[in-house]
Amino acid sequence: MGWLRDLFETYENNTSKIGVIEKGRGDQEFTLLPVSHTTQNAQIEVVVDKEGNFYSAKVVDKQDATTIIPCTEASISRGNSAVPRPLHDNLFYVAGDFVEFGGDPKSSSLHIAYMEQLGKWCHSKHSHPRIEAIYKYLLKSTMTKDLVKSKVLLLDERNQLINKWTKREKDLYGEKPLIFKVLSGTQDKVFIRFDVHTIKKVHTKIWKDESIYNSFIAFYKENLRENDICYVTSKDNPKTNKHTSNIRYQGDKTKLISANDKSGYTYRGRFRDSNSVANISYDVSQKAHNALKWLILKQGKVIDGRVFLVWGNTEPTVPSPEDDLLSFIQEEIGLHDTNEIGQNGDATHEVFAEAFNKAIAGYKTDLSYKSKVMILILDAATPGRLSVMYYRNIDKEEYLNRIKSWHDTCNWLHEYKKDENKKVLRFYGAPATKDIAMAAYGTHASDKIVKGLMERMLPCVVDGQRIPLDIVRSAVHRASNPVSMEDWEWRKTLSITCALLKKHYEMEEYAVPLDVNNRNRDYLFGRLLALADVLEKRALAADEKRATNAIRYMNAFSKHPARTWQIIQTNLQPYQAKLGDKVLYYNRIIDEVASQMDIEDFNNRPLSGVYLLGFYSQRHDLYRSKKGKENETLQTN
Repeated sequence: MGWLRDLFETYENNTSKIGVIEKGRGDQEFTLLPVSHTTQNAQIEVVVDKEGNFYSAKVVDKQDATTIIPCTEASISRGNSAVPRPLHDNLFYVAGDFVEFGGDPKSSSLHIAYMEQLGKWCHSKHSHPRIEAIYKYLLKSTMTKDLVKSKVLLLDERNQLINKWTKREKDLYGEKPLIFKVLSGTQDKVFIRFDVHTIKKVHTKIWKDESIYNSFIAFYKENLRENDICYVTSKDNPKTNKHTSNIRYQGDKTKLISANDKSGYTYRGRFRDSNSVANISYDVSQKAHNALKWLILKQGKVIDGRVFLVWGNTEPTVPSPEDDLLSFIQEEIGLHDTNEIGQNGDATHEVFAEAFNKAIAGYKTDLSYKSKVMILILDAATPGRLSVMYYRNIDKEEYLNRIKSWHDTCNWLHEYKKDENKKVLRFYGAPATKDIAMAAYGTHASDKIVKGLMERMLPCVVDGQRIPLDIVRSAVHRASNPVSMEDWEWRKTLSITCALLKKHYEMEEYAVPLDVNNRNRDYLFGRLLALADVLEKRALAADEKRATNAIRYMNAFSKHPARTWQIIQTNLQPYQAKLGDKVLYYNRIIDEVASQMDIEDFNNRPLSGVYLLGFYSQRHDLYRSKKGKENETLQTN
């Protein structure tokens, strides 16, 4: 019950956000839902005046479709059950004249149940004038007729609602109507939301009206079930055995808590009833689930249905272990400026490290003895069941220190991040776990593989565990095969692999700046390969984009370095001749590197991933300062 209690406390700590509209991915609107409310995508908006007369109707744009609606215990988890919602609902529930236009005669009983429930709200002491206006309109039973008259719904030649828009309808009626552009099912299943017209300059929609939220909450509170001890709070409150769905996204039918089956061995044979297994109060269930929905839309990552969520109980926004460094320092350094920060590895590292430290310090400003960070992974075990795959509760300061440790020990210089303008950005830091998955398994890796790797990497970031060796080996293998991918993908894979190798060989303290004193056999072989690559590239014409011999033989070089180096060196001769006097600079460094290697180490034993660190650092050093070093060499000679 720990995760339920933490979500409940998060809701209690963020009550100021209830009903406040925020925008998430793709400008999708969301909010922290009030108790006894959920969200639904509406296709039609019906507006009445304060006297209860029809005013207007329109098809709702998909970008504006999310609607906060009141709900009961039964309706929040109704599935295919015939249970009306308190206000906004499907056409066959709210329209009294639905049957007249081809609706199922059985829907009459659904409309009666809907009107009875709405009438109880309107006749209670918690009634609201705007709800009463809608109720008065619905009593007239003219909604379907009004929607047809407003050309929102369409009838066929038999005066019946058109089910689906097919080629036949297109030939008969012409252009496809708006309703069929937003509706995936038939017209009878269209979801209706209501509003009341007002002449006020500032008009609050009913589904955003806090006074209506409070009106329904107060009304419904009087109709809750009997009290019992809540397993989460240990308080005596109204209980519930019906819990919400729509957790990961709108239309998600999976539930975290459910015991609606009456057969099998879910709880039978061990407990008397489902409440004996987990007795949860209505208030806790509503607040915990609403907090979870809000957090997922606000900062969760969903990959192939698996949810990765990290949040703080006092201040929800905290660094995520799945993110790279750029995600943390957007406020400290504008993303468009990253290519202008420093011209060498050391300067870049210092500036990005300083920005990261400032960002971490900012998160530490609200630390208290109650500050905690929660890490939660959810996935659907079956189409109707959502399971908690991982849950961790950790002190916030300790969590931030572990995040900092990860970014201090798994960082490298990258040039692959793209902003909204598709511009390649340069940054020094740890890669995102999703990018690690792409480096290890390729950009075409399935979401199933990506989410599995992200889950496996979580303990490495949060608990300081070693990166699984198979992930490192897979990344090294791909980075050693540059001809199998495009240049941008290989460079991204190479820098991410170097970050993983730096973490893997943490005690040896590898870094981007070239270590000319490193006598490791594999590091030296990597340097030789980089020298051959840059030498040949300098000899090629500016418009020649083909791979060098060093790149083409890189995979073979990693397996048989001594033999492959002889082939590469032989193929370099024409390019050495083409460079003329400039080749002296490269030849001198090649001789220096080769002379540092013990003769017995110059063999065909396969190279470890360390060779990639030597390759990257030597290549980076040559591109960074080649011009100055060339001038120095020419002056000496």
